[in-house]
Amino acid sequence: MVTTVEERWRQFFRWGPYGLLAIATVLAATAADAVAMDGTERVVAAALAVAALALQIGWNTYRRRVIPLPASDGEPGPVLGDPGPASAVYFTVRTALAFALSWLNPFFSVFASIGYFDAVHLVPRRFARGGLLVTAVIMAGAQAGGLPPRSLVTWVAFGGLFALNAGLAVVFAHLSGKEVEKAAERAATIAELARTNARLEQALAENAALQAQLLLQAREAGVADERRRLAAEIHDTIAQGLTGIIAQLQVVTATPDPAVAGVHVQRAAELARHSLGEARRSVQNLSPVALEHDALPEALKKTVATWSERTRIPARFTVTGTEEPLHDEVAATLLRIAQEALANAERHSGATRAGVTLSYMGDEITLDVRDDGRGFDPHGAPVRPAAATGGFGLDGMRARAERLAGCVTVEAAPGEGTAISARVPLVHHG
Repeated sequence: MVTTVEERWRQFFRWGPYGLLAIATVLAATAADAVAMDGTERVVAAALAVAALALQIGWNTYRRRVIPLPASDGEPGPVLGDPGPASAVYFTVRTALAFALSWLNPFFSVFASIGYFDAVHLVPRRFARGGLLVTAVIMAGAQAGGLPPRSLVTWVAFGGLFALNAGLAVVFAHLSGKEVEKAAERAATIAELARTNARLEQALAENAALQAQLLLQAREAGVADERRRLAAEIHDTIAQGLTGIIAQLQVVTATPDPAVAGVHVQRAAELARHSLGEARRSVQNLSPVALEHDALPEALKKTVATWSERTRIPARFTVTGTEEPLHDEVAATLLRIAQEALANAERHSGATRAGVTLSYMGDEITLDVRDDGRGFDPHGAPVRPAAATGGFGLDGMRARAERLAGCVTVEAAPGEGTAISARVPLVHHG
């Protein structure tokens, strides 16, 4: 709406003087006899009207060539450009022509009235009121019967009309000045918003680049972490087994006694079978077979049942909360923690009962593994040293949970059993 109104004002300031000059000329020509214009005055008035027309054509041509158009994005700007020497000269010459024409015929004051509208746009502010007062003189003289006043009554009428026109001109000039100030403020605000938008777009581009860099670093860190995990697991299992096999075979090649060689060959075969089992376990650790066809609750239920059947230790599995689909990494991590905790209970606790509980708790999921075994001092020796058991034990469970921004806590005391609790964020499948 603002842009439409300003465009209409531009059209008025471009074509309005032509229309007002045409109307004034027609009225003056019609009323020439009524105001007693002689032949010389008529010729002079015609010449001045042509001069006013030529001035207006020249000014519009100058405006199109010198004064820039408003921005294509709709940003408001000065209707006639900023006041300057050229516009001030145009306004002064046009007002002088209008004054001379109105002196010859008061109906030419119709043309002079344009000064009320564009004085504040064409003349610097400190001189704009002077231009308005001159326009008020022309209008008051025409309304009083023509210039100069010819009697005391017309002088009194001229004085009153001038006061009225001057007052109105000052009021309208004040209002027009406020509109100009508001337009300037709008233009400054829009320019500042444009600069702010540009800065925001630059910040968004920088943030996108930073996010891409962070994702790359996180991916690289994840790859490095997985490599460290696999290296540690291979070192503690397969590498140690292969070292033992080599040692046994070296004895076989070094001894001439077939009986001794047979014993060491048998030991090498056992180590090979054990290493094969560890290799299969490591492969399964990358992608748990139990989760290929079952969700985590069903996989845990089968794992607990299989463990109980193999160890002859009664065990119960419980699910609490509303079951939700989990991200594959979350399900695999909790399954491995449960398997490690049950292995601990089998090897070290001497338990007669065990329980596994999977709890869905809104934005996180908790796995609890409890047994009634001999327990231990959690502030003393670790549950099962890695060198003795071939794994990472409690440290391995904690590392798995921490990779998912989770944690593992242990509650235990000598003779009172052990409770291992793993808590990780509930990340949905996707």
